[in-house]
Amino acid sequence: MFGIVRPCQHVLCKGLYADWMGHLCGLCLALRDEHGHLSRLVTNYDGLLVSVLTEAQTPAPTSRRKAGPCALRGFKGADVVESEGVRLAAAVSLLLAAGKVNDHVADGDGMYARRPLAAGATRLAGRWSSAGTATAATLGLDPTPLTTAAARQALLERIPAQRSPGSGAAPGLRELTGPTEDAVAAAFAHTGVLAGKPHNREALEAAGRGFGRLAHLIDAVEDLADDRASGAYNPLAATGTGLEEARRHCDAAHADLRAAVNALDLPRPALTRALLVRETGNAVSRAFAIAGSQTAAGTHAPGHPPGDPGAPPGRRPPKRDPGGLLSMVCAALTCCTCGLYRPAWDEDREGSCCERFDCSGYECCGNCGNCCSCCSGEDGGCGCDGCSCGCD
Repeated sequence: MFGIVRPCQHVLCKGLYADWMGHLCGLCLALRDEHGHLSRLVTNYDGLLVSVLTEAQTPAPTSRRKAGPCALRGFKGADVVESEGVRLAAAVSLLLAAGKVNDHVADGDGMYARRPLAAGATRLAGRWSSAGTATAATLGLDPTPLTTAAARQALLERIPAQRSPGSGAAPGLRELTGPTEDAVAAAFAHTGVLAGKPHNREALEAAGRGFGRLAHLIDAVEDLADDRASGAYNPLAATGTGLEEARRHCDAAHADLRAAVNALDLPRPALTRALLVRETGNAVSRAFAIAGSQTAAGTHAPGHPPGDPGAPPGRRPPKRDPGGLLSMVCAALTCCTCGLYRPAWDEDREGSCCERFDCSGYECCGNCGNCCSCCSGEDGGCGCDGCSCGCD
């Protein structure tokens, strides 16, 4: 739910981290203000990229407003983003969350197999879909690619079972990622409309397709072991794609995403590049490190030798989700804390933040005379001179 882009304050210099939190809190509050407290459950890290992209295309920072104290900020106030970009992020998050819930209900996944819960989830998804569609209309966004993505995905996943031998090839991996790519491309492209940069449309669509494909593949890699064990559908298993080939697909998608971001006209590129280029690369390494740890003892992810930053030695496989009431309680805590709380089976909590999020080479320093490496790298550097970015 919280996405593949998971930066922490160790990998973003002080100014960029404050901007990122401003977009995250802005999305959460926009959902609350327009659609009620329950809608805050759809707050997710990837959704706020729409808000970040909108601001990146404007010469001046978007407007902020003072937010009251929040437990997640140590009961401190904050300046949060208040813009059409945040409202677009809210609409996108609602529509995609509604589609995902309906898909789980249709498949009878986990707790959704219970009729009372499935009925309640269906009603909630309906409200989210209506709310997202209404907000999208006020912003001039055609919600069709987002509202139909889950249904198109479900149809593609059912095709192999419906076809008889010799009736034609089942969908390939790129075809299976198509609905996700189309949905994200539509959302990214509309940021150019809101920011008054229509010439960015082609590059924005390309960035959306690259990011959508990457998110779909990473999700498949992370779920592969559990899906095999439970017999659930997984696009890698369905297409006979091994981890080594999946890594090549992810690297190709990341290269496409990087090229598209480089082609954008962005007056304020720092946070966009940090999230869409560097953090997505970290997400790929993280996913294959987990997949590698789930193989036989002593092996590692294909194509990544021991010692690779993406596959740290000694990492134990994550604990399994126990399911049932405990899982539901922890899921609620995760939602209520915007993902800052993560149960043991979701994140390895034994290591430090930098061990879990692969902050190698990006630690923010305390030497203001020599700005930290996160500010000088081409993959998301803030382009600062010295410590004008606010590194500390």
